Amino acid sequence: MNELTIHLESRSGAPLYEQIYNYIKNDIQRGQIPAREKLPSTRSLARYLEVSRSTVELAYEQLLSEGYIESVPYKGFFVMEVEDLYQIQAIREPRREGGEKKETCMYDFSPNGVDLKKFPYHVWRKLSKDVLCEDRAELFRLGDPQGEYGLRNVIAAYLHQARGVNCTPEQIIVGAGNDYMLFLLHAILGNGHKAAFENPTYKQAYRLFGRLGYPVCTVDMDKSGMEVEKLRKMDADIAYVMPSHQYPLGIVMPIRRRMELLSWAKEKEGRFIIEDDYDSEFRYKGKPIPALKGFDMEEKVIYLGTFSKSIAPAIRMSYMVLPLPLLEVYRETCRFINPTVSRVDQMILQKFIEDGHYERHLNRMRAIYKSRHDILLGCLKPFSRICRISGENAGVHLLLTFDDGRTEEELIRQAKEQGIRVCGLSSYDAREQKRGKASVILGYANLEEKKIVEAVEILKKIWIP
Repeated sequence: MNELTIHLESRSGAPLYEQIYNYIKNDIQRGQIPAREKLPSTRSLARYLEVSRSTVELAYEQLLSEGYIESVPYKGFFVMEVEDLYQIQAIREPRREGGEKKETCMYDFSPNGVDLKKFPYHVWRKLSKDVLCEDRAELFRLGDPQGEYGLRNVIAAYLHQARGVNCTPEQIIVGAGNDYMLFLLHAILGNGHKAAFENPTYKQAYRLFGRLGYPVCTVDMDKSGMEVEKLRKMDADIAYVMPSHQYPLGIVMPIRRRMELLSWAKEKEGRFIIEDDYDSEFRYKGKPIPALKGFDMEEKVIYLGTFSKSIAPAIRMSYMVLPLPLLEVYRETCRFINPTVSRVDQMILQKFIEDGHYERHLNRMRAIYKSRHDILLGCLKPFSRICRISGENAGVHLLLTFDDGRTEEELIRQAKEQGIRVCGLSSYDAREQKRGKASVILGYANLEEKKIVEAVEILKKIWIP
């Protein structure tokens, strides 16, 4: 073969060498240039296509590196057998017929939202580039099953400074989200336990424990959180609580109730408290109460934390602090379980925290959410004659409990008709029973101040008689 008729687009976004490479590769894959066929020399093809010789050489080098052609000294370039080469064809996404349509709304008061518009993308991009520019092959090998030591070290320092938790990096395990951490915890604890949950509760954890084979039960709450006397009657040896800002009621557990919980755990060997430190980063009034783990002198508290709320849900990075007795069990029985978060992502997050970006981002988001919290509370003042507002001064949602006999379904439907999404408290009831009073949750992380004012004005017209 002395020439190849290749139509080159000089104005195309693709470089000329890439166009030549793609043309020859596609012809080889389709069998239009058979195996053992000799290709034109780089000099003759460059002359024929009226391009520089180096352009053709680049295309041939790429084909050589991928195994499509071979160079025979003093003879030229020849096509190789390609049956064993990977050939990944671009495919069109199949048309989805009758798929589930995502409902859209003008105002979204979902309680699990995060304002991603304020995420420091440029910082994350720069840190990602810095990590990958180091050209360290070990970054792409499996790392420590517990997570990279450097990241665990900065998490330990953060917990000590911000949450009053004294732990070592050796006690910390990093994993891909809270669900994974609970799966791993099940492997550590084994069967034979009964778990008690607050009600209403974080149903994801409640369902997960049930699917893992644990007997589960729920304990009612008062204004201070899980009632310890009722917990004692449940014959449970694991209590799952969210003391910093209970989801969804928004209760901040006072010190006295925390001490009562710790006393319950000490009463019997093998009892543990799982502390889900939900929304602990966002508190707008008063001095933050240290985590329950910070008061744990008997190694009874298993601490769960996540970066999904404080940074972004897609980070998919959570961590667990194990009491020393359970750490020994983990080392003996579960260290063979491979890590679930890439070392690259862990290194990026480590730098994000070490360089002070995490602290600045938290302070910025705390100020933004406080502003929205204050505006929402101010706008809701006219509602005080028909409902009770609770869960304020922490987290990113409020709870409205109505005393006028209306149902949650009615309130949700009226809001939906006006393009407003709100959630009912009943959907978080682990017993799946209808509650006596209608309660709706208003999460404000998704909405900017102007949208909050607009939405509440609409709710006034439809909810206030």
